[in-house]
Amino acid sequence: MSRTPERFSVNQMTVKQLSLPELVDACRDLGVRNVGLWREPVQAYGVDAAAKLVRDAGLAVTTLCRGGFLTAIDPRERADALADNRRAVEEAAALGTDTLVLVSGGLPAGSKDLRGARERIADALAELGPYAESHGVRLAIEPLHPMFAADRCVVSTLAQALDLAERFPAHQVGVTVDTYHIWWDDTAPAQIARAGAAGRIHTFQLADWTTPLPAGVLNGRGQIGDGSIDMREWKGYVEAAGYTGPIEVELFNEELWARDGREVLAETAARFARHAL
Repeated sequence: MSRTPERFSVNQMTVKQLSLPELVDACRDLGVRNVGLWREPVQAYGVDAAAKLVRDAGLAVTTLCRGGFLTAIDPRERADALADNRRAVEEAAALGTDTLVLVSGGLPAGSKDLRGARERIADALAELGPYAESHGVRLAIEPLHPMFAADRCVVSTLAQALDLAERFPAHQVGVTVDTYHIWWDDTAPAQIARAGAAGRIHTFQLADWTTPLPAGVLNGRGQIGDGSIDMREWKGYVEAAGYTGPIEVELFNEELWARDGREVLAETAARFARHAL
């Protein structure tokens, strides 16, 4: 069995064509020791069964994706979102990960109020942070590229994410640093240092920026090494800020999903070793 770099973690979405048992088998065969999981396939398999599967394989679950979508105005929708996020916290705890990644949510239909949407995220975090802490789970706000601000995430920069996170204790709320979403922002290195000084870098993810973007743009995350981002540079910023944890590769890419999943996993681990170490 080959051994992949110790800090390498494969996010389940990178090889979503693999079932959870297939992913676990591939990780075992390739010597991958860390995996980031997604709620939908975990729920389909069964949370407790998934937890046993990864535990028996000796895999560490680095994160669970995703909670969030906390910008609704309608009281019933807000209550439903909070309930779903509490379930996400419980699922993360059952899987043995201490980090739940949050994609905060876009503008509600008909709204143009970005500031109001961000305040509603803060209101939700005030409830969810203590609940997560009681389960041994941290919330990691992920800023998404501004092209997603309208429909997916009104938090577009690390500065905005930290402005929210810093209202709460660091062991409750921190941030996700994802190269795909922040590489364009020349203030991001200073914000990484800010996050690190406060102990708020809860996870670090890699994906490359390749163009042209596909229709819908969501599945445009390139294989690392294929695009415009200097992975070692960003890894250097995060490590200088004190982060020493796992590094997830999270790719949404139709071309990768159309290929053999084991081949993609092996390639991704090799690209990580070539471009991020």
